[in-house]
Amino acid sequence: MPVKEEISGTALFKKELIYTDYEVRSQNAMCVNESTLDKPLRVNFKYALLGVFFGILLVKGEVISWFRIQEMFKLQSFHMYGIIGSAVVVGMISVALIKKFKAKSIEKENIHLEAKPFHKGQVFGGLIFGLGWAITGACPGPLYALIGTGATVILITLLSAVAGTWVYGRFRDKLPH
Repeated sequence: MPVKEEISGTALFKKELIYTDYEVRSQNAMCVNESTLDKPLRVNFKYALLGVFFGILLVKGEVISWFRIQEMFKLQSFHMYGIIGSAVVVGMISVALIKKFKAKSIEKENIHLEAKPFHKGQVFGGLIFGLGWAITGACPGPLYALIGTGATVILITLLSAVAGTWVYGRFRDKLPH
């Protein structure tokens, strides 16, 4: 651990620097927009409602349909490409507007959009993600919507996703970044 010299009264003490959880996470995380506001859990209820609404949209738009996903990977239908393409366009417009008008979050905090460098690990990760998506017929977002519709077999996919996340965290320092 690094040592810091500190003057207290007339004596000079050497004290080990103790890194807080936030300092450690900020060194390993790519997110720079973490909220500093401490609010009770009930305040997040509006986000839960938004998540339920989004889940309903996924179900009604057939985005969580295994058959639609298989059609996409077999290049048999434009449905999923249209939805994904629309999301990309909306995202690009949203980011441009956030940058242009210096928009703030709902909690009135500044939004920082920083460029992220390209790493070859992103290609490998994308390939693994796509392979898992093609095999299971579900990407991480719709997993919860699928479970909500009663497709409990998707719990195995959810547990596999959690296990994959754990494996990544365990071997992160040995992987190409």
